[in-house]
Amino acid sequence: MELLDLGAKEHDELRQGEAYKPFIKDPNLYKKHFYIESYGCAMNFADSEVVASILQDQGFGATNNIGEADLILLNTCSIREKAEQTIRKRLTEFRKFKTNKSGLLVGVLGCMAERLKSKLLEEEKLVDLVVGPDAYRSLPILIEEAETGQKAVNVLLSRDETYADISPIRLDSNSVSAFVSIMRGCNNMCSFCVVPFTRGRERSRDAHSILAESIDLFEKGYKEITLLGQNVDSYYWIDEVNTHAVTFAELLEKIALISPQLRVRFSTSHPKDITDDVLFTIAKYDNICNYIHLPIQSGNNRVLQLMNRTYTREWYKAKVERIREIIPDCGISTDIICGFCTETEEDHQDTIDIMKYSRYDYAYMYFYSERPGTLASKRFKDDIPEEEKKRRLTEIVDVQYHLSLKSNQNDIGKTFRILVDGESKKDANFWKGRNDQNKVAVFEKKNHGILIGDYVQVKINSCTKGTLLGEFVSF
Repeated sequence: MELLDLGAKEHDELRQGEAYKPFIKDPNLYKKHFYIESYGCAMNFADSEVVASILQDQGFGATNNIGEADLILLNTCSIREKAEQTIRKRLTEFRKFKTNKSGLLVGVLGCMAERLKSKLLEEEKLVDLVVGPDAYRSLPILIEEAETGQKAVNVLLSRDETYADISPIRLDSNSVSAFVSIMRGCNNMCSFCVVPFTRGRERSRDAHSILAESIDLFEKGYKEITLLGQNVDSYYWIDEVNTHAVTFAELLEKIALISPQLRVRFSTSHPKDITDDVLFTIAKYDNICNYIHLPIQSGNNRVLQLMNRTYTREWYKAKVERIREIIPDCGISTDIICGFCTETEEDHQDTIDIMKYSRYDYAYMYFYSERPGTLASKRFKDDIPEEEKKRRLTEIVDVQYHLSLKSNQNDIGKTFRILVDGESKKDANFWKGRNDQNKVAVFEKKNHGILIGDYVQVKINSCTKGTLLGEFVSF
C-alpha cells in the first residue's frame, strides 16, 4: 500500500480479507523463517514490510512456504466484522501446522490484536503472540518469551512511534511500486471507525526520513511510490532545526522533485484536509498522479452528522467541483457505507444522488458493520435490518457500475501514459498497468521489447467497467 500494486478491483478484494503472501528471493539464507499474511488497508501491508525488516535483523528469513515457517504471522484488520471472521478462520486452520511442527509460533499483529488483546490469547487459545501496530519493535523479545511457553503480548499505543528509522523489506515481486508510510494514527473520531482506538492518535513522520526512503527506492529502480497514512492530507511535521513546519503539500513537492520519472500517489484523504495548496501542487507536477480518493461515506447531512464526518453534502459537492476546477482530468474514487444507524430510504437516496453528482470513477462500497468500542456502538442502535442493508448496497453497487462504465467509455479513443507493472492476470499475452487517474489498462504484448517498469503510450479502444483495453502506441 506495498509492494502489492493494486487496481480498484484488487483493492476491494483486499479490503474484504484477501491475503497477500510475500515473494521471497532466497529463503535459504536463514536458519529460521517467518510466514506473513496481511489483510485490510494498505497501511497493514506497509507495516508487514517493517515487521519483515525487524525480523530479518533477528535472523528470520521470509518464506512463502507456510510448511517451513517457524513463525506464522497474521497482520489483521478490524474495520469490518467479515475481516475478523476471516482471521479467526485462518487461525483455526493453522492449528494443524502447530500439531505437526514442534515449536511453531503463531502471532496476530495489527488492529485486531489491539482490539481483542487477551481474548485471542486466553479465551480462544489460537495464538502465542499478540502485537499491536505500535509495538513491532518489541517482536524479538516477545518471540523469546513465546518460545519459553509464555503468552507474549504488547498492544501499547504510542504517541510518537513512526518507525522512521526502519528500512522496510519490500515483500513484493514487481519492484515497480512501493508504499512509503508518512504518518500513523487518526484524530478524526468518525463514529463508525475503530482506527483511533487501534492505531492511536495522529503523528507525522520526519520529512527527511520520508525523502531519504523515497530517493533510495528510486535509485533501486522503483518507478512509483504511494504515500500512506490514515489521513495523509493532515500531515504536519515540525523541522526544529530550520524552525519550519512541513505540510502535506510541501512534502508532495519534495517527493515529486526527486525525478520526473518517479510517479507519486497518496492515500487516504479526509475531504476536510484537501486544501487548495495540495490541489495546486498536484496540478503543478506531471508526476503527481491526478487521482484523489475522497471518501463520502453518506450523502445525507443528518447521517453525516451522526458519523461525525464534519462536512455537509453541499460542502462536499463544492470540494468535488474545486478539484475538477484545478485538476480537470482528476480521477476521483470514494468510500460509501449504507445502512448506518437510523438511515431512512430518503437518506439512502441522498447517497445515490451524490454518487451521480460526483461521477466517481470507482468506489469501495459496504453496508454498516457495528464495531465494538466505536462511538457509534456506544451512542446509537444498529437498527437497520441486514436484509435492508444488503438491498441498499445492491442499489449502490448497481449505480456505481454504470458510473464506472461511463467513466471508462469516456476514455475510448484517448492515449494514456501507462506504467507497466506486470502481466494481465487473465492472459499472459497482455501487459497491464495504470494510468495517471489510477485506472487499470491492458494491452497486447506483441514484440515491442516492453519490460515491467516501462512507461508506454497506450491508445484505448474499448473497456469494461473495471478495465481499459488498448494498444501500444510508443514508448
